Formats: sequence, structure tokens, C-alpha cells
Amino acid sequence: MTIIRRFIALVAATAFIGTAAAQEGKLKIATVDMQQLFKEYHRTNEAQKEINVERAKIQKDNNERLDRIRQLDTELQGMRKQLEDPSISDAKKQSVFQEWNIKQQEGIALDRERREFLQRRNQGLNEKMVQRMKGILEEIRKLVEEKAKAEDFDYVFDKSGLSTSQVPFFLYTKDATDITAVLLKELNKDAPAESKPTPDDGSTPLTPTPAPGE
Repeated sequence: MTIIRRFIALVAATAFIGTAAAQEGKLKIATVDMQQLFKEYHRTNEAQKEINVERAKIQKDNNERLDRIRQLDTELQGMRKQLEDPSISDAKKQSVFQEWNIKQQEGIALDRERREFLQRRNQGLNEKMVQRMKGILEEIRKLVEEKAKAEDFDYVFDKSGLSTSQVPFFLYTKDATDITAVLLKELNKDAPAESKPTPDDGSTPLTPTPAPGE
């Protein structure tokens, strides 16, 4: 189960609204697709764009570090050829070897620093991503709760919730009202034109950041 689904399941679990005790008569039940609300909410789309910009910056910084390391490797290869050249004097080889050793240590240090940089920046970005996800999902949860109270629903179930075997928890709910479309319209009523979410292509937004170039 992805980190997104875990968060949605956690937030959706608190979105089940019910009366303190079952009242006599027919229960009023609604369903909602929390994953769809999350993916198609304009604030999720905006957050994804911001995360992508930061990922690109990390990748750019990483590429610059890799370029310097590759440059050092090229220089080391040239020095290695000099050390293997029988026409070069021993004194010259000794000087080249000392320089080779210095550059080799520099390369090792630069690569270590690059990996630490990636780990630090990616960890920070992932933590920021998780906080954004939590904020967005909490906002959606509150809207579900408000809708449930306004419409006097006894229960609201998340139909996108999956069991450990990846099977929907609710295979069938009799006389349940799906309020996903209504809630989605409410969430996106103030969305700027440039922030309108694109149709769901099956991908999951706000995924944890990979470590590029390792």
C-alpha cells in the first residue's frame, strides 16, 4: 500500500460520521471516494507542481556535483596513463602520483558530500510532502464531515478504501448516496484556471522523492 493510500485510509477512517446510537428506522448512508477527491483537488495539483520544482532543483544541484566528479575522474585517468608511461622520469612520476592521490581523495570526498546532500534534501522534501498531504486530507475530511452533518447522514464510508489483500472494504452498500462529485465541485469552486487539476491518468501525485543519481 502506498504512502498516499495509508494517509487516505487514516483520514477516511475518521470521516465515518454516525449517530451516538442507532435510531429507529432506516439509516441514511453515503459513500465518498477519498482518493478521487485527493487527486482531483486543485490544491493537490498545486502542491505537486511545487514538489516537482523542488525535485528539479535537487536534480540540478546533483548533476553539477556529478559533473565535477566526472571531471576529476577524467583527470585521474590522464595521470594514470602518465604513471604507466615508461618514457616519463621517476621524479616526474612521483610528482604526478602525489597529485593523483590528492585528486582521488578530493573525488571521494565530493562523492560522499553529494550522497549526503541527496539524502538530506530528499528527506526534507519528503517530510514537507507528507505535511502537505496531511493538511490537504484533513481539509477534505472536514468537508466530508460538514456535508454529512448538513445532509443528516448517519454514516459516510470511503469506497476507495482497500483491505490488506487490495480488495475494497465495501463491495456493496444498499441505498447509499455517492457524494464524491458534490464534494469535488465544492473543493474546486475557487480554483484558479491555471490550477485546475488534469484528468486522472492513473498516476499517484505527491509520491516520495527518489534519490536521483545514486
